[in-house]
Amino acid sequence: MNLEHILTGMKQDRRQFLGGMCGLLSMASLLSRTSAIAEGSHRPKQRIKRVIFLFMNGGPSQIDTFDPKPNLSRYDGTDYAGPLKINSGTRVSGKLCKSEFQFHKCGESGIEISELFPELSRNADDLCVIRSMQTTSSLHAGALLEMNTGRFQQGGASLGSWIDYGLGDSPDSLPSFVVMLDPRGGPINGQGNWSTGALPVTPATRIHSTSSPFPSPSRKQESSENEKQMRQLLSQLNQKFENTAGSRPAFQQRDLSYHVSWKMGDVAAETGDLGQETDATQQAYGLDNPITREFGSRCLLARRMLERGSRFIQIYSGGGAQKDTWDAHTGNGERHRKFAGETDRPIAALLTDLKQRGLWEETVVVWGGEFGRTPTVEYQSNGRDHNPYGFSMWLAGGPVRGGTVVGATDELGLQAVETPLQVADLHATLLHLLGIDHTRLVHNQDGLNVSLTGTTPCRVITEALS
Repeated sequence: MNLEHILTGMKQDRRQFLGGMCGLLSMASLLSRTSAIAEGSHRPKQRIKRVIFLFMNGGPSQIDTFDPKPNLSRYDGTDYAGPLKINSGTRVSGKLCKSEFQFHKCGESGIEISELFPELSRNADDLCVIRSMQTTSSLHAGALLEMNTGRFQQGGASLGSWIDYGLGDSPDSLPSFVVMLDPRGGPINGQGNWSTGALPVTPATRIHSTSSPFPSPSRKQESSENEKQMRQLLSQLNQKFENTAGSRPAFQQRDLSYHVSWKMGDVAAETGDLGQETDATQQAYGLDNPITREFGSRCLLARRMLERGSRFIQIYSGGGAQKDTWDAHTGNGERHRKFAGETDRPIAALLTDLKQRGLWEETVVVWGGEFGRTPTVEYQSNGRDHNPYGFSMWLAGGPVRGGTVVGATDELGLQAVETPLQVADLHATLLHLLGIDHTRLVHNQDGLNVSLTGTTPCRVITEALS
């Protein structure tokens, strides 16, 4: 039975016909997916094409990494007497505690970076360290969702999905939005962190293992004409039933997923073959060391995907059980040595490699977690609790003003007191660099316009840009 026979045998009443026409128009819009918002007269100049988000799952401590607090030594072992709540859940706050790590002025800029990052410190003049980030939740679930989707409830579309929606369909053969999970597990909320929400875009491609980054069932080789007919039939079947099933975005996302899968073809296998890289490159990323091999492989794979058209890649450090993340409620020093030791060399290699391969000017790298940690230790513990009031992240690449520091926390490293910045400010900045006005990037959902940055006032972090 050929395609024409199948389609002509589908009897439609007037309502189904109109619904099908709406589906066809919607799908035509999807496959081009050039947002009218992005095309508007207020569209910012696109300065980058790609983003890599290095996500330190669990929340690294700012005062042990990128925000030195020498005055904290004066208060070491004393009680915190300020007004802020510094315990999450039922945890009891303990004494103020100085960092056990030394900080050094690095590069010509003299940015102070912890001894935890000896390799990254050589790239100090490329970094813009933001020391005044804030989030609205002190709990992992809400803070993770806010950092990834702009809201602290489930159901919101993620940053990568909004980028796809704003920029439109990518003509390349690899997925544009990729999430590389830590092999020890994923973050709290799972898929909610990379959700498409109600946006009619392709779901993120998740990679659990670099040994088989693009697993897919084998399929019989088809002639180009048969393959074309199969894809056309699948698309039209989805279009026919999407309205009657009452879940148009789900059908659209599924159709787009199939579209990406067909496009990938043999390109995916070639991209995932890290053995094509020179021994020197593999060693630079730490593939020769069991401590750095896993994270280094993901960083190297990310670079290969960026070269082939992917534009938003999120790489998680830490996942699964609490002991396998940066969430240092116990053993703060040991936990930070472990995860910094796994990631320092690969991240430094990634930054250097982007420069050498001509990707630097059109790529921005983001480093950070869902929040920071307190300057106190927990009661009867040597770990630090969650801190949403002031923490550090850094940006590098493209038009980022390297060798600079934006914002500051108080002398304890607890609360942002200079240039406090919200997650929405970070999102607005990344969209701006990609040529998208965050105030105009909206999607109508059940009669309401929704956006990534919401209704709370936010701004582009111009201090971080050249």
